[in-house]
Amino acid sequence: MTAKPEIERIDHADALSSHRFKYYDFAMAAFVVILVCSNLIGAAKLVQLFEFNIGSWNVGMFGAGILFFPLSYVLGDVLTEVYGYARARRVVWAGFGAVLFMAFMAWVVVKLPPAPGWNDQPAYEAVFGLTPRIVLASIIAFWAGELSNAFVMARMKVASGGKHLWQRTIGSTVVGQGVDSLLFYPIAFLGVWTTTQVLTVLATNYLLKVLWEAFLTPVTYRIVGALKRAEGVDVYDKDTSFTPFSIRS
Repeated sequence: MTAKPEIERIDHADALSSHRFKYYDFAMAAFVVILVCSNLIGAAKLVQLFEFNIGSWNVGMFGAGILFFPLSYVLGDVLTEVYGYARARRVVWAGFGAVLFMAFMAWVVVKLPPAPGWNDQPAYEAVFGLTPRIVLASIIAFWAGELSNAFVMARMKVASGGKHLWQRTIGSTVVGQGVDSLLFYPIAFLGVWTTTQVLTVLATNYLLKVLWEAFLTPVTYRIVGALKRAEGVDVYDKDTSFTPFSIRS
C-alpha cells in the first residue's frame, strides 16, 4: 500500500525561500492566459441567451467574458491556498503586466496602416480596437479585485485554521468579484451603455460569477488537494506582508 505524500505546514514565509515548487509556474501561465483571453475576447460583448425580466432587470443579459473570466478567480483561490498570498500577489502582477502588453500590442497593430487590397481593417478594428477606457477599467478592476480575493482568502485560512475551504473560496469571491464588478462596469461603460444596462450587467455578472465559483467548488477542492500533495506544503500567511505594492514572493 502506497503511503500518502507528507504535507508540511508552513507558517512563516522565510521557510519557503528554499522550497522548489513543481507546478507554480504552470499555474501562473494558466492564470495569465485565461486573463488575457477573457479581456481581449469577451469583455465588451453584451449577450442575451434568454429573456427573463425581474422588474427592469433582464436576468438573461450579461457580458460574454463571464463564461471564462471567473476561472482566473478559481486559479487565484488555488494559488493563495496552496502557495500563499505573496506568490498569488506575484501572479496578479504578472497578469497585470500581460494585460498592459496585450492592450499596447492591440493598439499598435490596429493603428498600423493596412496594405493595399486588404479590406478587413474595419472588422479588425471592431474586434481588437480596445478603447483606452475599457483597458483602464479592466486593469484597475482586475488588480483590485484579485488582490482583494487573495487577501480575504489568506486571512480566512489563518482565522479558520485551514478548515472549511468552501467558505474561503466563496467568501473571497463575494468580496473580490464584488470589487471587480463595481469598478469595471461603471468605469468602462457608464455613458456608453444606458445606466440601466450598466447596472443590469453589473448585477447579473456579479451573481453569475459567485454562482459559477460555488459550482466549481468540488473542482477547486480536487486541484488544491492534488497540488498540496505534489508540492508537499500547506502555507499559512501568519507573518506575510499584505501590501499590494510588491512582487516579492
